[in-house]
Amino acid sequence: MKACWLNQTNNQNLTVFFAGWSFDENPFKHFDCGNSDVLFVYDYNDLDEVPEFDFATYENKTLIGWSMGVFVAFRLRHLFKNFDLKIAVNGTITPVDNEFGIPIKTFELTLKHAAKGLESKFYKNVFKTDDEFNNYLENPVKRSIENRVSELENLYSVIKSEPVEYEKFYDFALVSEFDKIIPPANQKKSHVKNGVQVIDLQSGHFPFYNFNSQNEIIELCR
Repeated sequence: MKACWLNQTNNQNLTVFFAGWSFDENPFKHFDCGNSDVLFVYDYNDLDEVPEFDFATYENKTLIGWSMGVFVAFRLRHLFKNFDLKIAVNGTITPVDNEFGIPIKTFELTLKHAAKGLESKFYKNVFKTDDEFNNYLENPVKRSIENRVSELENLYSVIKSEPVEYEKFYDFALVSEFDKIIPPANQKKSHVKNGVQVIDLQSGHFPFYNFNSQNEIIELCR
């Protein structure tokens, strides 16, 4: 996996953001990081290649996982046990699951046609409105399609090979009512099972154009 800083100005506050499949930092350039350093983690082609994280100097620490990033951050949960706030956004710790994630047949169809989907339909389904999709086109993902397809293949290989674990790790879960990628009902079942408080959003799978800053997301969970 890879990591980059959206903001690093020696703040006392830190947000670590785990992105969803196929994304990079470019669609998040509109975000106002405010008084927080923001570390952006993405590209899960190799989940065993974990960047060196050093959070010791920060007083206030928040973790935000989005989509597949919810699962990836959960796998590394030993790194974030002492974080003040942990938020899941439109994702679950069991991301491919008929009851608690993306139904298996749906996911396998997505994987089978991933290259074609990335060229056309997938990103439109990520957003609720055409305006949001057009905003995305102003700062689209710059990773190659081959890189994004192999990422999904690797994620599924790991998901299938590891035992399913249920555990309360996240403090809050934001679930979009118009999510076309991961059924909202399945997300809520997962979070209820794990004792995570759910907050509803009136948005699509990518809700971030409805926020001007990462602090607005954090404030929803205060």
